[in-house]
Amino acid sequence: METPVRSRPAGVGRNAESPLPSVPGVSQEEIRRQNLGAVLRYVHLHGPTSRAELTSRLGLNRSTIGVLSAELVASGLVTEEAPTTARRAGRPSLVVSPRSDRVYAHALSIDAGRLRAARVGLGGRILDLREVDRPAGMSAVDAVRPLADLVRDMERSVAAETLLVGGAVAVTDTTRDPDGKIRIASVDETLGAALDAEFTDCPGFVAGDLADIAGLAEHVRGVAAGIDDLIYLHGDLGISAGIIVGGRLVIGHRGHSGKVGHMVVNPNGLPCGCGSRGCWETEIGEAALLRHAGRDPGEREAVAEVLRAAADGDRTAREAVEQVADWLGFGVANLVNVVNPDAVVFGGSLRDIFTAGAETVRRRLDAMPLPLSREHLRLRAAALGRDAVLIGAAELAFDKLLADPLNVGVLGQAATTDDPARPGAR
Repeated sequence: METPVRSRPAGVGRNAESPLPSVPGVSQEEIRRQNLGAVLRYVHLHGPTSRAELTSRLGLNRSTIGVLSAELVASGLVTEEAPTTARRAGRPSLVVSPRSDRVYAHALSIDAGRLRAARVGLGGRILDLREVDRPAGMSAVDAVRPLADLVRDMERSVAAETLLVGGAVAVTDTTRDPDGKIRIASVDETLGAALDAEFTDCPGFVAGDLADIAGLAEHVRGVAAGIDDLIYLHGDLGISAGIIVGGRLVIGHRGHSGKVGHMVVNPNGLPCGCGSRGCWETEIGEAALLRHAGRDPGEREAVAEVLRAAADGDRTAREAVEQVADWLGFGVANLVNVVNPDAVVFGGSLRDIFTAGAETVRRRLDAMPLPLSREHLRLRAAALGRDAVLIGAAELAFDKLLADPLNVGVLGQAATTDDPARPGAR
């Protein structure tokens, strides 16, 4: 397994799609590789694109774009076709498209209550998806085997001459014990060993925090596309954040940043599973909403019922939403003062809580943060839903390919093996 635990795909950050300028000490071969990556990255993120648009967007001349596109076609990474409709007189510009059907990655997620596995094609398209329940008390390491079984099942239907370029797994930082107690999950090098043992044919699995990876997906393909400074807040059993500054994930020592759910907001509040008292997640998590609504805090499926009741005008449910939304705005106001993002994105269960209590959240943000920190701030509900973690994991897996498409023969494993029992065999 590759380290660090959390990494930044090559296509993320300011001017990530720009070709490498001619600078002293940089060889023509390096420039060519960088420009190939820029072309592939652009069509990966934006979909079918004409040569003319690539020329305009990337600042390269027409002949260079033609050569680069032809090389990517020869590598089996993209296709080139004439446009279906001609917009002007003269020879139409060929359209370059990612080979989503041929080039793909494995994307896995270890959620609080579900295990999910997907094949995601170049271009970010989910080709296949399988999922099963995650039993209470199952560790991330123990989850690797059933995930591998899901991948094996998917691979049985994969056509010949495909290219698997890598894999990544998103892991939640909270789990529930069989007795119902919520605890912080521990992820260490044993997860990497388990992935290496099960996915022997998948080159270079990487792992990351679920909130980071979902935030990356929203940054690259979702509601925060084009925004380089943002906080993504994810709610499930606990609360965590993916923080992106200058287009780069803030990962902290050994990748353990973003534990905003354990920011103390109410010193006289309830005990938290981390051992502290009054942590933010005790006031805004799913359990808090259910507690205020008079429901069993361990009854996760009741969260949607409470939100529906609030929307229908039920007084108790409405008061529960407003109380949680007020604490949500309180914590966001503090984070905004610290990070000064352009946007805060609410995902997981926090998406629905924010949507239901948006006015209450905004009232807090109108009063608490410094004016210079709030005047430009945008609040957004996540757009990619549950698939965000799979899409983000795929972006991590595609990292090396997008950085250097010429290494595709080294990174990928062509469909040549005859052993159907191994993940990745086709």
